[in-house]
Amino acid sequence: MLQFPPWKIGLVVLILLWGAILALPNVANMSGAPGWMPKKGVNLGLDLQGGVYLMMEIQPDEVVANRLTVFARDVSSALGGTPAERIRHLADVEGRELVVTLTKPDADGNFRTEDALKRLQKLNGPVGGTIGGAQMYEMRISGKDKVIISVPPTAEEALVKDALAKTMTIVRRRVDPDGVSEISITPQGNNRIILEAPGEPDPQRLKDLLNRDGRMTFNLVDSSQAAIQAAQAGVVKPNYRLLSGPTTGQLLVYTIPEITGADVANAAQSFDEQNRPQITFRLNGNGARKFYETTSKNSGKQFAIVLDDVIMSAPRINEPIPGGNVRITGDFSQQEAIDLAAIIEAGEMPAKLQFLDQRTVSPTLGQDSINAGYTAAIIGLAAVAVFMVLAYGVLGFFAVLSLACNIVLIFAGLSGIGATLTLPGIAGIILTIGMAVDANVLVFERIREEQKDGRSPWTATQAGYERALSTIMDANITTLIAATILYLLGSGPVKGFAVTLSIGIVTSVFTAYVVTRMITVGYMKLFKPKRFGI
Repeated sequence: MLQFPPWKIGLVVLILLWGAILALPNVANMSGAPGWMPKKGVNLGLDLQGGVYLMMEIQPDEVVANRLTVFARDVSSALGGTPAERIRHLADVEGRELVVTLTKPDADGNFRTEDALKRLQKLNGPVGGTIGGAQMYEMRISGKDKVIISVPPTAEEALVKDALAKTMTIVRRRVDPDGVSEISITPQGNNRIILEAPGEPDPQRLKDLLNRDGRMTFNLVDSSQAAIQAAQAGVVKPNYRLLSGPTTGQLLVYTIPEITGADVANAAQSFDEQNRPQITFRLNGNGARKFYETTSKNSGKQFAIVLDDVIMSAPRINEPIPGGNVRITGDFSQQEAIDLAAIIEAGEMPAKLQFLDQRTVSPTLGQDSINAGYTAAIIGLAAVAVFMVLAYGVLGFFAVLSLACNIVLIFAGLSGIGATLTLPGIAGIILTIGMAVDANVLVFERIREEQKDGRSPWTATQAGYERALSTIMDANITTLIAATILYLLGSGPVKGFAVTLSIGIVTSVFTAYVVTRMITVGYMKLFKPKRFGI
């Protein structure tokens, strides 16, 4: 129990040294340090760094309506085919239902509703693609010429859950496209999301970034002046619609896109030949093939790049374009180009976000919180140190040294795992300061009792550590279980508290039971005391 061979001493020193290196960026600028040394310290949360808090939600009705709108394309394909097989129809989403109205009866004056229903039921797969699961849609005949398609409650719940997960992914891609910002995105309930963006000064920029649907399409354009003038007069050519853009004016755009945002592999902001900001993106294999085929067959025509019904660019096709590399030029600022590239790459939102709550934490308030936390930690550390030295003398001093090592290891652990430190996290560190010496108190009280029975410092210390071990482990394991439950069930600040508390429990057991014991053994070997003054 009290034997510390050189290899064990070396291992403990190595752990403490590595912890000090990991924690160093929290107190010193490491930008000029060697490449193998860490450069970044603990991430500061919203309440310490300042930033933006947004609470958003998606509407289940809109999720269902959007899903039915997408399904309407499949309906048109299923009811199409050769002239003999085709069932003429109109498909419109009305609230939470897709109404398929058959428009042409057969020779006997009857509508082919039974035939239409059979074809559509072949499209009705299980929710989430799970074999044997509940059906995604309910389909029924209404009257002599209608098929009504709706989403049952069980499927709706799965749709909303899936939409929430996709929305969180898209929000992260738009707000943090490079994955380097320490943003926090957490679900709340069935259809709400909380976004915390530390260091973000402009909440309106985030809202503008998230307000866009992100629906991107590549559509052919009818450039004839007669067709455009007729559309402007209210007579729009079938399967076309009149759209406009900041640099293109009004154009007559074909409704069915040649390429969609799903064909975009990645997008980024760059600069053109005149050093003006532009957006460049690359299409995936399928998109590049379709892009080449379209540009090959439509030489001389305009090709509109449409984002959320706004024409971003409408270049003229001069020749086939292989490779799938496309760019959008225009009167962009660099930040606008960066934001648009993030929107394009992130993809289309499953449903529009509704903003329920918005808060802005100033950096000044965050710095005040940091200062208050530092002050509380120093006062707590000083009070514990004074008590331990007065109560246990030289052993108390050893406990204070191990407590300092414990704090270093806590920050090393937070830095090493990339955790975000919040104000409740600081509270967890302060709580750990008090808890860290608890194990030392148990051991020292045992040593005091053994000395009263006349045992030497060596045997008293041996008995103290042996008999206190089970109590120390019981106390810390139960606290660690509680911290784990807080982390699993909590959110935001509660998770931050649980993380610092959990790391503190592990490091405090190590420093109290190993580091303090090693220092004590070294002291006894060097000075050979007859008795501890406790």
